Amino acid sequence: MFDKVKQGKDLLKMRSEAKKLQKQLAEVTETVEKGNVKVKVSGDQKIVYAEIDGERNENLEKAINEAFKGVQKKAAQKMYEEGGLGALLGGMGQQ
Repeated sequence: MFDKVKQGKDLLKMRSEAKKLQKQLAEVTETVEKGNVKVKVSGDQKIVYAEIDGERNENLEKAINEAFKGVQKKAAQKMYEEGGLGALLGGMGQQ
């Protein structure tokens, strides 16, 4: 029983650390210009803004961010089907 409580606490700690890391990644940005297109992305894989011919295109931003979100869900589902995070970590923490 105590092992399950410890596992729960460890999971909460990892979740908190992951959220902290995600916030830090959101602060990392990269801007790229190619011809008449300018895009700024954040380290948490979100489009901050997209410009074409100097005009911001919010529909493009929303479409790309929605696509990222969808593919991340599909990737998470695939990882789950393949054995989840535990399989990726080699069963670390399992007894």
